[in-house]
Amino acid sequence: MGAIQAIRGTRDILPEEVGYWQHIEAIAQDILGRAAYREIRTPIFEATELFERGIGEATDVVSKEMYTFTTRGDKSITLRPEFTAGIVRSLIEHSLHAGGLQRLWATGPVFRYERPQAGRQRQFHQLDVEILGSADPRADVEVIALACDFLQALGLKNLRMDLNSVGTMSDRQHYRDALVAYFTPYKNELDADSQDRLTRNPLRILDSKDERTKVIVKDAPVLLDYLSDESKQRFEQVQQGLTDLGIDYAINPRLVRGLDYYTHTAFEIQSDDLGAQATVCGGGRYDGLVAQLGGPDTPAIGWGLGIERLILLLKQLQPTSSAAVDFYVVSRGDRAEAQSSVVAQTLRRLGFAVEVDLSGSAFGKQFKRAARSGAAACLILGDSEAENGTVQLKWLGSGNQVEMGQSDLANQADELRQQLAQARGS
Repeated sequence: MGAIQAIRGTRDILPEEVGYWQHIEAIAQDILGRAAYREIRTPIFEATELFERGIGEATDVVSKEMYTFTTRGDKSITLRPEFTAGIVRSLIEHSLHAGGLQRLWATGPVFRYERPQAGRQRQFHQLDVEILGSADPRADVEVIALACDFLQALGLKNLRMDLNSVGTMSDRQHYRDALVAYFTPYKNELDADSQDRLTRNPLRILDSKDERTKVIVKDAPVLLDYLSDESKQRFEQVQQGLTDLGIDYAINPRLVRGLDYYTHTAFEIQSDDLGAQATVCGGGRYDGLVAQLGGPDTPAIGWGLGIERLILLLKQLQPTSSAAVDFYVVSRGDRAEAQSSVVAQTLRRLGFAVEVDLSGSAFGKQFKRAARSGAAACLILGDSEAENGTVQLKWLGSGNQVEMGQSDLANQADELRQQLAQARGS
């Protein structure tokens, strides 16, 4: 019988990589916390109807990519393909809107049945940010600025942002009619997916990757030409807000995003270092979604960001995740090994990160593991140290070594922190 492996389109996040994830999560908590956003955690699966009504039955996500199954109670359930619909459901169910404007964020796994490739899995992870309850263009600017601040805090480079307005539902209907009129004479020249989208969701033809279809799309009507004066004025306010903050962007009149609930502002942040899967972050405004799902009229805007793609970029900047170990403890002999646990626990309670070698092997092998651990220093206990109640402290970078009393560790904690900072170069 062969070994059982992970399902295609899923992957294990191994300990060597977890440091990247923890770094991203810590930066997100810091950036979003300082902007008064609160974390929300919604279920991984929801009623299928939520996504059909919210995202749109004509979208690729709903029609092709959802993981849907029937429960024993004959209820249709879907693993969440994105966060926004579930957050809106929670907002309505728990009357969060009664408390006024909601600034929320969430993170976790989402699921789409797609062809796996670098930066795209069938189970992947998103960071999601939402403002619910404000129609002010400043809300659009705020969430976009937070995305830029977050990516900048991670040290990412070679990023660019595309910006567009998809207007109101009325604007989009006029534009939809114009697209149908334009593409219909070319119907037989379009790829199969675009032919299907022509009557169901013609805006999605603009995203086609088929080479012939892309040629036809070049002369298609531009959405910005179909915006009402009010929508144009609003879009200008968003642009001015971004300019005031020094945020660079390019107007992309073909950017429509893939979900039916978008209105007005739509944006994507892309990286030149990701190849075909260039989009790092994308989102926009969805003023009608809350009412569409049975809640009160509530304007909203948000974005989602793929964490796996972020990690691909972070690995280019920093090939290995940073070590978290301050001290590595090696010991040899029964008394020394027993004391090593006490020494390690004393330092942990003082706030240090400590790893204990439990192998019982020769000192030489333990020292090699200490060097590979990424620790700044090695604590050594042998028969002599066990007898005298001491420990040898060796700084692995410089090779300097001193003897300390085990009972003195707590009293010298501040000095150890200073020495650690010097050893780490901070």
